[in-house]
Amino acid sequence: MKGLFGDPLLLVFGAGVGIVLLCLFFAFGDDKDSKHTKRVDRLKSRVQGQIAEALQLRRETGDRGRIDQLVLRFMPRPELLRERLRRTGRPISLGAYGIGCLVVAALAFGGILAFGQSVLTALPVAILIGLWLPHLFIGFLAKRRANAFGKHFPEAIGLMVRGLKSGLPVTETFQIVAQEVPDPVGTEFRQVADQIRLGHPPEQALWDAARRTDTPELKFLVVTLSIQRETGGNLAETLENLDNILRRRRQMKLKVRAMSSEARASAMIIGALPFIMTGILSVVNSAYISLLFTTVRGHHLLIGAACSMALGVGVMTKMVKFDI
Repeated sequence: MKGLFGDPLLLVFGAGVGIVLLCLFFAFGDDKDSKHTKRVDRLKSRVQGQIAEALQLRRETGDRGRIDQLVLRFMPRPELLRERLRRTGRPISLGAYGIGCLVVAALAFGGILAFGQSVLTALPVAILIGLWLPHLFIGFLAKRRANAFGKHFPEAIGLMVRGLKSGLPVTETFQIVAQEVPDPVGTEFRQVADQIRLGHPPEQALWDAARRTDTPELKFLVVTLSIQRETGGNLAETLENLDNILRRRRQMKLKVRAMSSEARASAMIIGALPFIMTGILSVVNSAYISLLFTTVRGHHLLIGAACSMALGVGVMTKMVKFDI
């Protein structure tokens, strides 16, 4: 049998009883110990705030395991990567991102070797693909979340305006937005409300949310609140004007997207034509098209064609993309 001090449960129970007795002593002691009681209360609230902030940081950055430490060691600027991962709204840690890059590079390496290329040629190309494709995927997730945020953000501004007109303070309207507006707007304002509850200034909490989302709409809100706090005025009217501006801005984006739909469709058709012609030739005359896949010179032509296609698609994408 274990001794009295060998059982960790008994140690935890004894420590808990001691802490409870100590708290009762400070709570029901005489007036001479009132200063010590206030000091303990302040220390307790400070520790609780630090624990809550640490838990929030742990929830945002993920667990730092061995793989995370390995990525941090070899990554030149890990903070930029962590910011990109946070913008996706998904719990992707640095270690998971590193594993994804290794898996993509391994698949690309095997695919290039299957085409008959040498190891010296396949290795640098596989490394480039392993770094490039996950980067594009993370950018795609972040952009999709930013678009969803911009779609629901005017609704959040409208709720804030109605709350301010009914007499609620601006910090209470953040909680209403967190409860009523769907994600990702509700999630970000929920974190903002938690930070304000922990004692952070509202502007600092909103700036942190703006860095996480990287959306101009939320930055407009932060600048509006900062200017209104310094100059004064009717905050509900100011936010109502901001709501109108954001809604018109979104309408202009949709109008530009509709006007450029023909150019985007042409770019998709032009980009798909080489693959369509390759499929047709492989059915009509497979011996003619098979030279691209069975000879070294054909492999070089395929690599050059892929680079030209990527360059052309990138140029056409930039031509039909407008920033408003």
